[in-house]
Amino acid sequence: MAAEPEILAELRRLRARVPQLSGALVAGVDGLVLAHDTPGVEAEGVAALTATSLAVAVRLADTTGQGPFRELLVRGVHGYVATYAAGESAVLTVLAQDRVNVGRLHLESRRCGTRVGELVDAAERARTPASTPVPAPAPAPARTAPTRTAAARTRSARTPRPTTTEPRTATEPRTTTES
Repeated sequence: MAAEPEILAELRRLRARVPQLSGALVAGVDGLVLAHDTPGVEAEGVAALTATSLAVAVRLADTTGQGPFRELLVRGVHGYVATYAAGESAVLTVLAQDRVNVGRLHLESRRCGTRVGELVDAAERARTPASTPVPAPAPAPARTAPTRTAAARTRSARTPRPTTTEPRTATEPRTTTES
């Protein structure tokens, strides 16, 4: 990938801004490593697991109506694994120690994910011939107001209730006329 040196530079800047990171990698949504800075960790295995967890997270967000995937955070006894959307076709996964400031982790990783996404998407556009348009993501289905049921329409179409035509006393039975 042509953007790999720039992506690696972003990963290194992220690790400099958040010193408790023990690794960072960018992978395609298919699980292939695009760039990594993960000493002591098998990047290909982490990328494959990221793709698997991403598929579950995307489905969970969609099923529950939470919108498109943005991020996933896993906390283990010894630290965190966080995955962030990085453009249309990549994700950023970071490994952090348990003493990391999670707010700072999110802030810096989201910024890095945005920049990496721009780099990956630009490289993808450069690879794609101009005659082949890149398909846009499908829009979310519109939510519509519930329609009245046939029974509700029938109830409202009935004739009005009878009304009294004469005043009555407390002892007289109610007299009504149908219209």
